[in-house]
Amino acid sequence: MKFVDEASIRVEAGKGGNGCMSFRREKYIPKGGPNGGDGGDGGTIYLVGDVNQNTLSDFRFTRRYKAENGQPGMGKNCTGKKGEDMYVRIPLGTLVYDEDTEELIGDVTRDGQILLVARGGIHGIGNTHFKSSTNRAPRQFTPGTPGEERQLRLELKVIADVGLLGLPNAGKSTFIRAISSAKPKVADYPFTTLHPNLGVVSVDTHRSFVVADIPGIIEGAAEGAGLGLQFLKHISRTRLLLHLVDIAPLGETHDPVEDVRVIERELVNYSEELAGYERWLVLNKLDLLPPEERQPRCQAIVKALDWQGPVFSISAMKQEGTRELCFRIMELIEQQRAKAAELDEPPAADDEPPAADNE
Repeated sequence: MKFVDEASIRVEAGKGGNGCMSFRREKYIPKGGPNGGDGGDGGTIYLVGDVNQNTLSDFRFTRRYKAENGQPGMGKNCTGKKGEDMYVRIPLGTLVYDEDTEELIGDVTRDGQILLVARGGIHGIGNTHFKSSTNRAPRQFTPGTPGEERQLRLELKVIADVGLLGLPNAGKSTFIRAISSAKPKVADYPFTTLHPNLGVVSVDTHRSFVVADIPGIIEGAAEGAGLGLQFLKHISRTRLLLHLVDIAPLGETHDPVEDVRVIERELVNYSEELAGYERWLVLNKLDLLPPEERQPRCQAIVKALDWQGPVFSISAMKQEGTRELCFRIMELIEQQRAKAAELDEPPAADDEPPAADNE
């Protein structure tokens, strides 16, 4: 099963228009000379970052994008019209690769960022340019050049402030429903979440963060088993990882401590950098335990893990402890945003679209 976080599309820039071979023909002017105009440049294709998009689902239906060809030149030294450029909108956080060469063409991370992916063909020139003192009636002209064609692979890494870690059925979908307006599918069987879900959590006026509910992983995910490889790609841009663990007893085969260890091993196998991200332990499904067993069980899990970071005990289903957790997350994110603003530098200039006029 593949998420809609990767897409393969073909982009074909427009061909440059041919130059024209033409001679001036007017009454009483038998030898008017050459007047063939140049062709127009072919249209170029750009990808544009759009903050209002968060999936690549549109590319499942439209896989080929072709810009306009430049029009050929005409007589009377008329230049052909330039092919119209094409702007294809993509979500922020999309990596763009050339499938044939595996070259990373660009990384679109800002709203309105423009990335050139296929340059239009150059116009041909008309026979007017070949006129000389020794060649008064030139019949030479040049054709337009083909536009670039590329097979692209788009890979979206969800840009979210918080990523949810956890084995299947740890309660991640229930948690995101409890704290945001997102409505992911929830059921009592593994792999309910097959596509990433983004939820905006509003803590207070003008205080909000984005949380990503990602499909759960299984042991061996870093090597491509189950749904996990795509999952690990999605969380690599978050500011904070929440590690949700089901602490309710489900029989001898269920061990919350081992569940945590499985995820930790997969993080290290996939990326040591990712394993070093700040991670908070969230012990979920308190509502399934008798009140007198909750604290002792949570303490036993934390002790067995020798967990040094923050720990939260919640019931996503009953929304117990979720509000306090959200406020703590908001405080951390605001600190990170303030620190990032202090270190912020002007971004490097992107490829800008050329002027519409022919040279």
